[in-house]
Amino acid sequence: MDFLKYINPGIESINPYEAGKSIEEVMEKYNLEDIVKLASNENNSGPSPRALKVIKYFKDLHIYPDGDAIKLKTKISEVENIDSEQIIIGNGSNEILEIISKTFLSSNTESIFSKHAFIVYKLVSKVCGSKFHEIDTCDWGHDLDKFLEKINDKTRLIFIANPNNPTGTYLSHKNIIDFLNKVPKQVLVVIDLAYFEYVTANDYVKTSEILNKFNNVLFTKSFSKIHGLSALRIGYGFGNKSLIEIMNRVRQPFNVNALAQKAAIESLSDKNYIEESISQNTKERLYLCESLSSIGVEYIPSQGNFICINTKITGKNVFESLLKKGVIVRPIDIYEMPTYIRVSVGNRNENNIFIEKLEEILF
Repeated sequence: MDFLKYINPGIESINPYEAGKSIEEVMEKYNLEDIVKLASNENNSGPSPRALKVIKYFKDLHIYPDGDAIKLKTKISEVENIDSEQIIIGNGSNEILEIISKTFLSSNTESIFSKHAFIVYKLVSKVCGSKFHEIDTCDWGHDLDKFLEKINDKTRLIFIANPNNPTGTYLSHKNIIDFLNKVPKQVLVVIDLAYFEYVTANDYVKTSEILNKFNNVLFTKSFSKIHGLSALRIGYGFGNKSLIEIMNRVRQPFNVNALAQKAAIESLSDKNYIEESISQNTKERLYLCESLSSIGVEYIPSQGNFICINTKITGKNVFESLLKKGVIVRPIDIYEMPTYIRVSVGNRNENNIFIEKLEEILF
């Protein structure tokens, strides 16, 4: 097939993104009846009851969705205290990352991100043919001083996950402000806040203050994590109006389905559900950390709904051993962390099962 010789530069080196193992796949392969899935940082409580209700009674499948998601953007503008014109809706926050990359990256440009950061930053850079710099971390977190050293005339995008996936580390508001004050105004900084709801640190970022001071910032958020709407694929980005207007030229029409839009509105409106999910994660994250410490297992302190664990052996082998015992976690050798696994914070029963099976394997 001669035409394959002409794929865009960068694509030949891409390995397709590997999602976490499904419950059905593991049950069938290992002939198991009970599975604990702690692989994909999902909200194990499921979606808001209000979101489930609107899904149950949705009947307008024959009608195209609102291509501009006006009602959802109105709701987000209330939550974020910004204008609707500052918001772009995506098919998951991943699509926002893809749109911003298509808008600014090419074979003549460069991007910057951390070595152990969300793999999609590298994927979208490669797809656009852009050169990229993976910056070594400091205590598993972003080393922003080293980011600054790599900025040059070709730098267009800087990606920062806060908290970072998969390490769970975070940057404070002051960290971000000090960094942005040193970034040239022509360089856009994308701050990925997919897990922001789970952060309990008092010095975490204040998005409104940052947007009021800097025009070269785009924030992204997701409905896949705490909102429990992963299957519907919906997220959003927000920044200054001129940036969002340009990005909407790149965005595909009808990119987010009507059911996802309605469910997202209801989920944002269900404050009690969100608060309960945050409380549950905070409590169980602490319990999981204490349990790991009690059996002598090292982990990276996390501000997300997941924890990175150092198995001291090959993480992929531990992952496979856990699968056979009915527990699905995530190997992260793709992030150049070969002895680590990432485990999502579950409920008390799920966490206990995980600790029990991990201890059997490691000791």
